[in-house]
Amino acid sequence: MTGWQEELYKDLHQHPELGNQESRTAAIASGLLQEFGYEVHSEIGSTGVVGILKNGEGPTVLVRADMDALPVAEDTGLPYASKESATDDDGGQVPVAHACGHDVHVACLLGAARLLAERPSGWSGTFIALFQPAEELANGARKMLDGGLAALIPKPDVAMAQHVLAFPSGHLGTRPGAFLSSADSMRITVYGRGSHGSMPQLSIDPVVLAASIVLRLQTVVSREVAPGEFAVLTIGRLSAGTKSNIISDRAVLELNIRTFDDRTRTLLLDAIRRIVVGECSAAGSPKDPEFELYDHYPLTQNDPEVTARVDAAFRNHFGERASTLDRQPASEDFSELPDSFGIPYIYWGLGGTDPTLYAKAEAAGAVSSEIPANHSPHFAPVISPTLETGTAAVVVAALAWLGRPTSSR
Repeated sequence: MTGWQEELYKDLHQHPELGNQESRTAAIASGLLQEFGYEVHSEIGSTGVVGILKNGEGPTVLVRADMDALPVAEDTGLPYASKESATDDDGGQVPVAHACGHDVHVACLLGAARLLAERPSGWSGTFIALFQPAEELANGARKMLDGGLAALIPKPDVAMAQHVLAFPSGHLGTRPGAFLSSADSMRITVYGRGSHGSMPQLSIDPVVLAASIVLRLQTVVSREVAPGEFAVLTIGRLSAGTKSNIISDRAVLELNIRTFDDRTRTLLLDAIRRIVVGECSAAGSPKDPEFELYDHYPLTQNDPEVTARVDAAFRNHFGERASTLDRQPASEDFSELPDSFGIPYIYWGLGGTDPTLYAKAEAAGAVSSEIPANHSPHFAPVISPTLETGTAAVVVAALAWLGRPTSSR
């Protein structure tokens, strides 16, 4: 890693932008790619950027980095911590921070793009650096595709992406097959009959109805999903009413499910609808409940052959610092890009936690309580060796396709 890359990372971290608002980040990526000699296309979908570097005959490799930040107030105490705020899609003013590490992804991909541009003798083919907006909104990849991405770039032979995670910096890992879960959010509106708080007998209380639904939904994973099969069902929001002495006429629940299997996903969605409809009927609800699915993330399923090839390259370059990771319950929209082209892909994990702190927490059995994970206001990857490892990982993985064979004597 060189000084410019560290300064770039700090600048990105200090100036995060929400999904589909990444104009500053996109301009930085676009400007640097042009300096490196790439053919650059900007404003794809919303703020998407691609840089294309052709270097003779050979395969085409696409590597993606996501650019957006989160509506989180950073609490890291870092001298380059974000103090930014922005207007979200609902018109509210919210704090903004790179609490998921997308600034690491951007800095690493730009570093790799520069290295490949400066060393054309070591590879042959085409390298595509893609900077995607709005991963956190689950629509950034789709926006780029709908914005004409396929007409702007040569069809890749393989696609790649990485994500910084809360394990020791300097380490990285792959996994064939299902790696990140699919995810769906659902908004459910249930209806009651409003009344004064002093006259509950005249009401059908949607708060009581919603509470019954919440309790019943807790049994879906524990009683309907087979032991050993992964499934998560979380009710993240429940809202109703405007005042303590008013019984509202409706309540809204928002929930999230995650699975690694389409059959389990269908089981969860069907069970949710069955329970909600049943509870509404039992309560005498005057109107059928309404269901809205949104923010769908597809399953991220690494191609076995591609993963084996990249894993071998990682182990050859990084030695014991490269490993096989467990499946991750987080979700991504990256796979929409390679799936749209009908090409295989790999997505790997990159450690970002101070190795000494992680080892201490692990020895105490306190990793979950002492090591901030992605989306925490305390999440902030250590700069070194995270950036060096992430940059090298992109180059090593790309060269598994683009590298020229070394001659032997």
